[in-house]
Amino acid sequence: MSSETDPVTTLADLRWNEQGLIPVVVQDNSTGEVLMMAWANEEALQYTLETRKATYWSRSRSELWTKGLTSGHVQHVVAVFHDCDADTILYVVEQTGAACHTNTKTCFTARPLLTPDSQHPLRNDLRYGTSIEASSEH
Repeated sequence: MSSETDPVTTLADLRWNEQGLIPVVVQDNSTGEVLMMAWANEEALQYTLETRKATYWSRSRSELWTKGLTSGHVQHVVAVFHDCDADTILYVVEQTGAACHTNTKTCFTARPLLTPDSQHPLRNDLRYGTSIEASSEH
């Protein structure tokens, strides 16, 4: 989207949720891999834009947190984008160390819910065009 047609000119133009938060997807600049997802409030996003230090809003602690301040696993922000609906942010980062609090490179290390060669492993009784209620009657 060009800057001439982009309706987002200030942080207030973004579509914040009822709690004043916006989801942030974090992508590795070198590999393109999705590292994590977190939340930001306006203060966290503003601080990120000013410092290039990935900063988020901790919903569990109700406070700002800058990634890596205690762990050393910092995220240097290379670029920040918003999506077409202006309701999600993308941080493109240079990651130092693990991105996940579990000390893994990415937070997406759990068993896949779906792969190109598999049925849906959690609900393999569901098929396209059937409802959950209909499949539960089996």
